[in-house]
This record gives sequence, C-alpha cells and structure tokens, in this order.
Amino acid sequence: MKHPQTLIAGILALAVTAAGASAAVAAPADPRAVDRSPALASRSLAALAEPIGLEIGVAVAADQLGADRKYTKLVAGQFSTVTPENAMKWESVEPQQGVFDWAAGDALVASAEANGQLVRGHTLVWHSQLPDWLSPDGVSSDFSPEELREILREHVITQVTHYKGDIWHWDVVNEALNEDGTPRVSVWSEAYRALGLDPLGYIADAFRWAHEADPEAKLYYNDYNLEFTGPKSNAAHALAQDLLADGVPIDGMGFQGHLSTQYGFPDLEANLDRFADLGLEVALTEVDVRTAVAPRKNHEGEWTSTPATAEGFAAQREYWVGTLEACLAVPACVSYTVWGLADSNSWIPGVFPGEGAALLWDDHLNAKPQLADLREVLATSDAAPRVR
Repeated sequence: MKHPQTLIAGILALAVTAAGASAAVAAPADPRAVDRSPALASRSLAALAEPIGLEIGVAVAADQLGADRKYTKLVAGQFSTVTPENAMKWESVEPQQGVFDWAAGDALVASAEANGQLVRGHTLVWHSQLPDWLSPDGVSSDFSPEELREILREHVITQVTHYKGDIWHWDVVNEALNEDGTPRVSVWSEAYRALGLDPLGYIADAFRWAHEADPEAKLYYNDYNLEFTGPKSNAAHALAQDLLADGVPIDGMGFQGHLSTQYGFPDLEANLDRFADLGLEVALTEVDVRTAVAPRKNHEGEWTSTPATAEGFAAQREYWVGTLEACLAVPACVSYTVWGLADSNSWIPGVFPGEGAALLWDDHLNAKPQLADLREVLATSDAAPRVR
C-alpha cells in the first residue's frame, strides 16, 4: 500500500467534552491549517490545477445552484467541471415513461457554459434512483426482458442526444459490480439473463448506444471501492479488458473515492495505474472523506458535522491529500471531482449515521483546512501534464 507522500503534521487539536458532546476546534498549531499566503488563498482549485491540465470538479445540487448566492459563487469560482448530483439520473429525467424533464439538467449546463466549465453527465444506467414506473426496487419490473432492453436503449439514446455537445464525460454505467466481483443483481442484469445473454451485457450495449448518440463525449464506467485492490477492482479491470477487446467505445474508469477514516488508505495510485495501463483515462469522480462525528448536545440520536476526535480529523486531511497526490502521480488521471460542496449538502449523514464532516466546506460554507491542503498540493506539484 502506498501512503501519501505528504504527511500532515500538527493537526488542529479538537476538544471533546467528557460526556462526548460536540467537539470544538482549537487554535491551529500547524501553519498549514490556515493558508498564510493571500496569493495562494485567493486562487481557485481550478486555476491551481490548470498548468497540470487537471480538471477539478464538484457535484452540484440543482436546488441550490442559483438559489444560494454563496454556494453558486463557490461552484462557479473554484471548479472547472460540474457534475449533476441528481438532475440527470433516470427518476429526475424520465419520471413518466416517455415524458422527459430536462429543466434541472439544462439549468446546470447553462450555468456551466456561462462560467466556462465542463460537465460530467451522471448517470445514464444505474440500478438505483429509477422511477417507480420502471422498477420500484431496482430489481423487479412489470416489463418483459425484451421491453426492458428497448426501454434502456431509448433512454440512453434520448438523453445523450439531448445533451449532445454539452457533456465532456458521461458516467454511462454506474455500480454494476458487487464487492466480491460478481455482477450486481439489478433490473438490467436480470433482463439480460432472462434473454440468455451475459448479465453484464447491458454495459456494452449502453456504451455503444451512448457513442452512437454523441461520438465526441468521453464514456466512463463508474464505481466505488475500485480504489482498493481486491475482488471488485479486479473484476472491474477484467470487465474493462473485455470491453476493450470487444471494441466497445469505453474511454475511462471512474473511481468514486468515497473514503472513511475507519479504514486504511487504499492503494489508489497502483489501481489508477493499472487501469491507465489498459490505455484508459482514469478519474476520481465522487471524492469525500467521512469520519466519526460528535453527537449533538442534548439531542439524542442527532449528530454534528464536527469530527469526534483529533485523530479522525488528522486522518481526513491526510486522506484528502493522498487522493489528490495519487491522481497527480498518474498522468492518465484527468479529473478530480468532490461529491458535494459543503457538509450541509452531503449525502453521508443520511446513509452513515454518526459519520460525516466529509467535504471541503462546513455547514456554513466556510472553508475547512482540507481546502488549503489541496491548494498547497496543487501549487507545489511537479506532476506531468495530463494524458488524454
């Protein structure tokens, strides 16, 4: 396992009451905890990454873009790419069969164009966040296997055609593998299985349909826990090899990068490297780093967005640095996207109770020390230009 080259010393002390109440951040002992260079602090992540050719992105909540002035300003000013957090998922785009709602996605594209940003489309094919008319649970459906395949084809072609020329990268297929490397059971895998086809055959079809609709868009497979070497990342590597061997137009692999400090830092650089060795682009697509957070005082079962321990906070900062350094170390890593702007709009607390504080800005959209860490990594990097 390759640990980050830059180790963060003297992390902020966190004071936690004996009763386990909310932790408070003490005065920073480490000069890195505060960006002391006005010139560096005033430069955006995108501007610092530009000389390397690395795109720095953020997942955007459609309801906050334009509605929250500070949120909108940070999204426009700090990042060179944006990803719709939910606005381009199936339940949002096609809430009724054959009835498409492009409003939220179009608004994000218009904002990106106005601010000179690229758009990562997310996501065309997934087992989750499907409309009820299609599948209430991501597995079952009232449609026949033949009908499901045609519904999939129509949806992919219609959506990619609508955004033709507007999307830089598409996450064509999302999370098709289990942790043990076997195909995830989904409405798509079971339809193809019932047709006597490879249960992962829908992946190749989706890539071909997407390429047919927009030959210029870069097409990615996207999944979590590919950062660690193991059955899942091995299966994803074999899948990529098979797709390439069959002439499927796949351009890249998306490593989501949802990390937790309760687990060791992954051998990320090595895994980025081995996919890049196949001739693919690689990208970190959904980075956040969660840790245990302190309980909310006098509110049983509720949590703050404050790390519960100094050790957890220190690990968060180290993991943020490590993810960016791993990407910079691999020239085929062309994009680094954080999954949400601030802790106040993170998905983590709703899925992992007792964990959080996972992003670069806090609940009040104040920058956290992790942001200064990433700025310093970019400002001091001698990474090779990106290979596209």
